[in-house]
Amino acid sequence: MELQFKGGNCLTLQTKKARVVIDDNLKELGLPSSGKSDIAIYTSKELFKDRTPGDDTFVIEGPGEYEIKEISVKGIAARASMDDGKQHTATIYRIAVGTTLICVLGHVNSDLSDEQLEQIGMIDILVIPVGNSGYTLDAIGAEKVIKKIDPKVVIPTHYEEKGVKYEVPQAPLEEFLKQTSITPEKVDKLKLKNDIFPDNLVVYHMERS
Repeated sequence: MELQFKGGNCLTLQTKKARVVIDDNLKELGLPSSGKSDIAIYTSKELFKDRTPGDDTFVIEGPGEYEIKEISVKGIAARASMDDGKQHTATIYRIAVGTTLICVLGHVNSDLSDEQLEQIGMIDILVIPVGNSGYTLDAIGAEKVIKKIDPKVVIPTHYEEKGVKYEVPQAPLEEFLKQTSITPEKVDKLKLKNDIFPDNLVVYHMERS
């Protein structure tokens, strides 16, 4: 399995059976297309509403349980950063590829409930946006969520980057790294073999590809 970061909150996940694209709104961000996908996952209906995936693309854009091409996906309803207390317009995803478990958080409020944490369960890799500005988690909120979920690997996304045109300006990655006091490992892609993960938490700063 291989993960690549495309910018914003968009990542691609390549397995032997399928290519998964997560939160592809790259056109709006002024970035190149992520390419074709077998599975397209969106953490909010707002990100999905103007998309036109290919006819052969399996689209997941809300809560539920899905199984396709040997990939299991659970969507968990969540309160978005800009929701009021009663709204749940975001979706957290738990993605299982073999025995590797990935959580894609999306733009959620940091106050995850015990029920949500139970549905997320044990996680190997957490993909978490950290750009703040009221749109998504700030560094303090991100750190709070990381401690609750307790993953082995963290991939921060949706932070200030040269060439990325956010609708709302985002904080630089350094603010998150300073808050967590973790020195990241910079990689251009993340290849996972034999489900081997580090004993201590690792943050990967993935270069946009």
